[in-house]
Amino acid sequence: MKIKTDFRRFRLKKTHLLLLALLVFTTSVFAQAKIDSLLPVRGFCIEAPKSKNVETFVKFINEELAPRKVNTLILRVDFNYAFESHPELRDKETLSKKDIKKLVKACKENQIRLIPQINLLGHQSWAGTTYNLLREYPQFDETPHVKMPEKYAWPNPDGLYCKSYCPLHPDVHNVVFALVDEICDVFETDAFHAGMDEVFYIGDDKCPRCSGLDKADLYAGEVNKIRNHLALKNRKLWIWGDRLIDGKTTGMGMWEASFNNTHRAIDMIYKDVVICDWHYERPDQTAVYFAMKGLSVITCPWRMPEIAVKQTNDMVKFRETATPQLKDRFRGMMQTVWTGNSQFLDEFYGRKESTDKNTATNCFKAMFGEISNLEKAKQ
Repeated sequence: MKIKTDFRRFRLKKTHLLLLALLVFTTSVFAQAKIDSLLPVRGFCIEAPKSKNVETFVKFINEELAPRKVNTLILRVDFNYAFESHPELRDKETLSKKDIKKLVKACKENQIRLIPQINLLGHQSWAGTTYNLLREYPQFDETPHVKMPEKYAWPNPDGLYCKSYCPLHPDVHNVVFALVDEICDVFETDAFHAGMDEVFYIGDDKCPRCSGLDKADLYAGEVNKIRNHLALKNRKLWIWGDRLIDGKTTGMGMWEASFNNTHRAIDMIYKDVVICDWHYERPDQTAVYFAMKGLSVITCPWRMPEIAVKQTNDMVKFRETATPQLKDRFRGMMQTVWTGNSQFLDEFYGRKESTDKNTATNCFKAMFGEISNLEKAKQ
């Protein structure tokens, strides 16, 4: 009799445990569905760590990104990888395949979509430094007649901000697509961020291939070429959105928008390109513009907490008030960081203090704090 009673108790306990596990699982799935409905993309974009800092960044993923329900991580890699296809383009110190796999593993374990970025078209130089692609392949330079200054200043007579490669050079894509394929493979990703922001040099009058051509056609052509290449392996293209906004008509200027007529490319690019719409000083509501043009859009703050909170509320409002056709194009929010990876972590963990309230760290905490508040308000 005692054996039967113990067995019944065991069965009852086992049943209770199964019901408890089912309840926890159901609650978790329901909670996940609610926040995904609120903001499908909850992203973070930062420079890829140096090899010596990979473990520290993995800790940050596990202990800071995952608890905040970040589900998208963009790492700006550029030439910080030991490329095998073009080893001449490696930085002096680079991430190894083993380093990348540690990041991939951490993101998989936390259900975070990992997306690499290499700047394509623009941002091939900074200040007085020519970056690896044009340094090794100077024939790809859209403006070879513009020489890099010993001491950089803006404005300058050449209108030099950052160099671009020529999108019509017959050999440039053989090189850059090899890098894109290799980095996407090692990241095990279904998406790639090509940058393509702040392109001031395009269709230069002295370029033997681009001179006299429509800058919007050239920009759209490069976007579509990259998109089509990625589509061969079922990968999606993400880009920054500033070149698709008319800076003169909107008054948004030449940085957050275009002054060289590339904005008309918005009607020429594929609609499955994902737009990362950055505004750092004002909560400009251009997400509506992109969505109405048929493009999926993510709003991206940087260092001003108050602006990020307003942008977060705007994005939620857009999703709540949009037509069914528009709603899902408002994809969510992504915090961007434009200091180095280690500099951000030093401030985040208090190893270096800043008296300025407008920092990427404070913005990050404010944005994800507001997302948490909005999620609780919906419960």
